[in-house]
Amino acid sequence: MLAPRKLILASGSPRRQQLLREAGIEFEACPPDIPEERHAGEQATNYALRLAQEKAERVAQQFPRDVVLGADTIVVVDEQILGKPIDRPDAERMLHLLSGRSHQVTTAVSVIAPGKPAHTSSRTTQVHFRAITANEIQEYIATGEPMDKAGAYAIQGGAAPWVVQVEGDYSNVVGLPLSLVTEMLHTYAFLQS
Repeated sequence: MLAPRKLILASGSPRRQQLLREAGIEFEACPPDIPEERHAGEQATNYALRLAQEKAERVAQQFPRDVVLGADTIVVVDEQILGKPIDRPDAERMLHLLSGRSHQVTTAVSVIAPGKPAHTSSRTTQVHFRAITANEIQEYIATGEPMDKAGAYAIQGGAAPWVVQVEGDYSNVVGLPLSLVTEMLHTYAFLQS
């Protein structure tokens, strides 16, 4: 069997790409085209795990000789998944839900290497927000930043001033838990210790 040539990131997320670049991991990005509907009765973490693996599997079909990394991030509050907002009122609803309280951010990661089964795992980080005023929410939504983010916010962007505390992996909240990713890539001997 030929050794894998490169790492393929099954994502178009600029945040995931930036995290990998900052970690010094070389990759090529290939966003998958898969439906992201949640199955009836599917638990939040299982939903993220399934999507991460489906993304990796879809892209692995195009790159059978390479290592493929898929990921999916969800924001959960009151057992409710907050995906990407569908419009401005939806973003406003999400940010009001998160205001002055804690929520969980889970990122599932799936790695597929040639001749090996998919390895899929996840990390969850607890994030605490201070109370956000209605005006702050409106100003933030007007920037457009929340519209392609799970939970309608970017912790490394305009929402940073609202974060009181992060319990767990910060990079996980940005979109890719680097400690988990590097551990998984070492397992597949893609990264050398």
